[in-house]
Amino acid sequence: MTSKIQIIQIMHSKRRYLDLLLIGDEQESMIEKYLDRGDLYVGIISGKPIGVCVVTKESETLIEIKNIAVLPDYRRKGIGHEILKFIEQRYKGCNIQLGTGETPSTLNFYYSAGYKYSHRIKGFFTKNYDHPIIEEDILLKDMLYLIKKNI
Repeated sequence: MTSKIQIIQIMHSKRRYLDLLLIGDEQESMIEKYLDRGDLYVGIISGKPIGVCVVTKESETLIEIKNIAVLPDYRRKGIGHEILKFIEQRYKGCNIQLGTGETPSTLNFYYSAGYKYSHRIKGFFTKNYDHPIIEEDILLKDMLYLIKKNI
């Protein structure tokens, strides 16, 4: 990592980070479903917001990462892993799940951080988004759920 990242929780005016949130989830109506009930964390380097993460509490022992994103110029520098480590420490005692598409780089990122395949929701992206979601030239159809034991 090139610079020290500071991660802060945002309590109010969460939508001011919509541009960053749209990197991790490209449809605003989907973000609206979890943003208010979730905890929003913003990663900042040299005063600039460069990453976000939204976490929802699903039960006493389970949280879900609904959105995690880093600006393209700051990727592959360890920032995503720093944000994940922060979340894991912040929610120690809770297992962590997240849903993602089937893109090799994204899956490799989570697998390298200790997340394991849990289950699949068939047709999630095609049923819930108003346009095709394409990442790394792959049309996303199913949502893959990954989990990490954090207890």
